[in-house]
Amino acid sequence: MNLTTLLAGAALALGLAGAAAAEPTKVGFVYVGPIGDGGWSYEHNQGRLAVEEHFGDAVETIYQENVPEGADAERVLTQMALSGADLIFTTSFGYMDPTINVAKKFPNVKFEHATGYKRAENVSTYSARFYEGRAVQGTIAGRMTKSNIVGYIASFPIPEVVRGINSAYIHARKVNPDVQFKVIWAYTWFDPAKEADAAQALIEQGADVILQHTDSSAPQAAAEKAGGVITFGQASDMAEYAPLPRVSSIIDNWAPYYIARTQAVIDGTWASVDTWDGIGPGMVKIGEISSAVPEEVKAEALALKDAIASGAYHPFTGPLNKQDGTPWLAEGEVADDGTLAGMNFYVEGLTGDIPQ
Repeated sequence: MNLTTLLAGAALALGLAGAAAAEPTKVGFVYVGPIGDGGWSYEHNQGRLAVEEHFGDAVETIYQENVPEGADAERVLTQMALSGADLIFTTSFGYMDPTINVAKKFPNVKFEHATGYKRAENVSTYSARFYEGRAVQGTIAGRMTKSNIVGYIASFPIPEVVRGINSAYIHARKVNPDVQFKVIWAYTWFDPAKEADAAQALIEQGADVILQHTDSSAPQAAAEKAGGVITFGQASDMAEYAPLPRVSSIIDNWAPYYIARTQAVIDGTWASVDTWDGIGPGMVKIGEISSAVPEEVKAEALALKDAIASGAYHPFTGPLNKQDGTPWLAEGEVADDGTLAGMNFYVEGLTGDIPQ
């Protein structure tokens, strides 16, 4: 082999190496709200930033915020796939059908859909057992309410939200049989004005505790303004409102999952799976319980958290009846995941109807 051939071969090898180095794995994220919402989208974006920090130059991330659920999402996903994304995380329930539709057109792109139930060969689903955190919140709420009225700002009447209401109520009632829940459906994931109005309406109805399944910290601000009302951070810690009105929080910890699934794409081991993790595996965290909570209540809440984490206790354990009084779970019986995944009923004691 002559020198010219050697040099040509070396140049080709360097060129190939350079091309490989210039093509990091591209990971996209689609958010229903702004990354500065302080809640749901903020925490998903923290997961994206963790991916960047973990992989460095080996991975490039892209994202689009404030993407409405529906046709707009399908356009955004198509553009991401066309831009060369290898893996795309779609982080809201209403992205389910758009994710499935776009995935059919791009079989070589991997998709991960948060909180949905439709899968395909190149579509995985993932969610967190938020209802475990709601049980802890319900315990604190039931102990701390003075009016015995707890307000709940709900987003959309989907099983994930209904599970949360039921879990919070069950555990509030366990420690305070006189507790009542008042639910307002906001029909939005993120709308600070609507969320603030809902919080104010609940406060005017006598609620001195506000829980929420919406994404902004507007309810915390409304409670702070009203005074004497406690709240819980939703999806992220919202600790800027501690020690009052925010006395604790549910924190969605997506970073380990995002890192693991990105690594699977890099390794070529990615497969379509369904992941539903909670407090035990660390996907759901309980934010620091503030000094506004009495020590005995804090101890009770943390003991419940530990029991759920270890598997010693399940938040949906009988005896439990449905809202109309018909038996659901017998003494000691635990709800199965199928029923929880499709939950479309209130438990006994809750008033009002679930919108259809």
